[in-house]
Amino acid sequence: MVAGRGIDATMTGEDKAPRTERGRRTLRALLDAAAAEFGEKGFHESSVVSITSRAGVALGSFYTYFDSKETLFRALVKHMSGQVRDHVAPLVAGEGDQLERERRGLTAFLAFARSHKEIYRIIDEAEFVAPDAWRAHYGTTADRILERLQGAVARGELAGPVDEAHAWAIMGMNVFLGLRYGVLDEERGVGEVADVVNAMLRDGLTKR
Repeated sequence: MVAGRGIDATMTGEDKAPRTERGRRTLRALLDAAAAEFGEKGFHESSVVSITSRAGVALGSFYTYFDSKETLFRALVKHMSGQVRDHVAPLVAGEGDQLERERRGLTAFLAFARSHKEIYRIIDEAEFVAPDAWRAHYGTTADRILERLQGAVARGELAGPVDEAHAWAIMGMNVFLGLRYGVLDEERGVGEVADVVNAMLRDGLTKR
């Protein structure tokens, strides 16, 4: 599930942010339960009662942190986006040139997608339920990729110039690779998939 890092006041609003470790555990339990519930049933078929029951949390406690099912869903999108970032970030900041780092990052993302399949349904629904969170998820992800690519150009690792379109192309490729090899089928090794993609980024598809 998605509990762990990234729990902060931006999830709930400053006035509803948990002040104690017990409160943070309750909030994590609600986010975990919401990920499972929304992932299985979708937003409209899920209810606050079913989420709190799954979380083992009293119904009244839900409203300590969230005003509605919609605010919980928006917080969950932000939280899951942060989970992807935190899972991939250490691997794209390590040794090797930028394309090697991107290969490791894709490997990590594919593994994440396999263990968090619900993220695809939740992010897809966010376009209609929480469009601001949906836009922020993709926008900030692309911004991070662009920053990495620009840094690699500055270090002489990639040919420039790079632009926003390059970042969105890599992000779009990764998203659909996660769908294909993380959600629809787990038979192919994530490292093998990442190697194929990495070779394409390094050498292109032009006949030599």
